[in-house]
Amino acid sequence: MPKVKSHKGLLKRVRVTARGRVKFKRSCGSHLNSHMSGQKIRQLRGKKLVAPGDIKRVAAMLHRSLTSHEG
Repeated sequence: MPKVKSHKGLLKRVRVTARGRVKFKRSCGSHLNSHMSGQKIRQLRGKKLVAPGDIKRVAAMLHRSLTSHEG
């Protein structure tokens, strides 16, 4: 029987916290920001948690149980 492997591309882009929540960095925040408003740049700063609707898909790609930030 083949090994169960995690999705390597997703592993490079997310961090799983101790409580099983998934943190990630949003796109479009690294360069070409001069046309963006200050509010938009502040919104892109820092890490975000994966939405509850995406938890099931991310858990299947990582082959582990995860929890959403709402529950």
